Amino acid sequence: MAYSLEALAAFTQAAALGSFSAAARKLGKRQSSISESIANLEIDLGVQLFDRATRQPTLTPAGRALLVEAAQVLASAEQLGRAAGRYAQGHEARLTLALSDTYQSERFEAILAALDRKYPDIEFECMMSEDWDTVATVQRGRANLGLVRAQEQYPPDVEHRTLPDLSEMVVVTGKGHPLARLGTVTEADLRQARELRIAPYEDDGRRIARGRTWSAPYYLMLLEMAVMNFGWARMPRWLVTHFAAGRLVELQVPGQERLLPVDVVWSNQHPLGPVGAWMLEELLKA
Repeated sequence: MAYSLEALAAFTQAAALGSFSAAARKLGKRQSSISESIANLEIDLGVQLFDRATRQPTLTPAGRALLVEAAQVLASAEQLGRAAGRYAQGHEARLTLALSDTYQSERFEAILAALDRKYPDIEFECMMSEDWDTVATVQRGRANLGLVRAQEQYPPDVEHRTLPDLSEMVVVTGKGHPLARLGTVTEADLRQARELRIAPYEDDGRRIARGRTWSAPYYLMLLEMAVMNFGWARMPRWLVTHFAAGRLVELQVPGQERLLPVDVVWSNQHPLGPVGAWMLEELLKA
């Protein structure tokens, strides 16, 4: 069964506007052309779409049912045209961002809103990962961009820039943990207690043994461990505030670095497309 998009447009406009003449004016065609397109569509579909016995054509029951399907076909055709336009301009079809929980910024919400307005049809994936997991994900090409707590060094195939935003980290433990009863906590106190930390990887992907620690791949899992008094953890303040307010105790540790830089990383072996380059520029704006 073959039918033209032009005929579907004539059908939907005539149904919406209530007359063939109004549809003709809307589409910039002659009324006879609209009437012929709809008649041919009825032949192709094998059903009558309009009852023409009245002064103004009215939809038949079949016409009302098929109107929804016709509108969906036209919407899909429009989406196909937009996607083809993106490819013609060199826009990537998909953008993946590996995001660390250490990064939280109101600017990021504004960037996502701008992405939605500027590239409404792109497939966007936001995946969570931390530290070297993020770097490895970008190296493999699984993610186009990564946001990660700034590392001392990066592999030669990974480019990086530091964001204008800083992440505030705090040392916390559960209310029932012995450290919670201390007014001031020293580094020696921390060494004597179990540390809850993001699980590090060696270059070959094997876990690094760190002695008396419990680890997890994500901060939210560490947060739950801390709430259950299993140890202490360095956590992003925003995460503690949002998900464990009143359930954790912030430890006062003199000399602890609280504000940490965050880097955006990408691979020079997997060049960014126009959308990825745009997001990189937006992330780096002060």
